Amino acid sequence: ERRERKQKLSKEMAEKATKELEKMQLQEKADIKYKEWLKKKRVEEAEKKKKEKEKKKEQEAELQEKRTRSEKIFKEWLQNSRNKPQPALNGYGFPHGKSTGLYT
Repeated sequence: ERRERKQKLSKEMAEKATKELEKMQLQEKADIKYKEWLKKKRVEEAEKKKKEKEKKKEQEAELQEKRTRSEKIFKEWLQNSRNKPQPALNGYGFPHGKSTGLYT
């Protein structure tokens, strides 16, 4: 009877140790998978930030180019408008659109 009890106890201890070992191995696998997932997430986040930065830089470059082009066009317009003759105001001897002289 003692022997049976000892065998039963040792068997239970062995099963308990096996379960504990399996639990530890499972925990290690979970830790490894979590670390891999975390690493992957960080890499993705870094790539996303890099793409956003590049996109922002590209937009700023386009905006600068647009400003430069607009400025150039404005300067050309300003230069051309100086060379154009001024239109006659209401014509026929009426300076500033008002009659000057006899028939007022």
